[in-house]
Amino acid sequence: MKVEDILRTKGARVVTVGADERIADAAKLLMRERIGAIVVCDPQQRPRAVLSERDIVHGLSTHGAEVLHMPIDALMHVDVVTCSLQDSLLEVMAMMTDRRVRHLPVTDKDGRLCGIVSVGDAVKGRMEEIEAETSALRDYIATA
Repeated sequence: MKVEDILRTKGARVVTVGADERIADAAKLLMRERIGAIVVCDPQQRPRAVLSERDIVHGLSTHGAEVLHMPIDALMHVDVVTCSLQDSLLEVMAMMTDRRVRHLPVTDKDGRLCGIVSVGDAVKGRMEEIEAETSALRDYIATA
């Protein structure tokens, strides 16, 4: 299974913000959209960072309530990890594990955002693969 297969099932919609927007606005957007992360993009829709609920909680514990009035770029990590539509599910899971991230922006060949894959999406995709393999093995055994 490839990233493009995951996005075909879940959709390619991604919630984005600019780096100059306030943390409070990002937190409200996370709550309204019921998501765990927002992709921070430049004006050309290239990912610059991923801002997660955990980042905001960490900011609150470090800076207190004033973090809510800070721009997003005060908290964002600029070493964003991305994947491509052609990456395999196992490659995505390895990236998430190695970099200890739960969300990977998906970029096209020009580096522009075209989707996002979460750890939940990866787990769901892997479960579907395992179920398909199990079914194929059962069919094989039944006809052997």
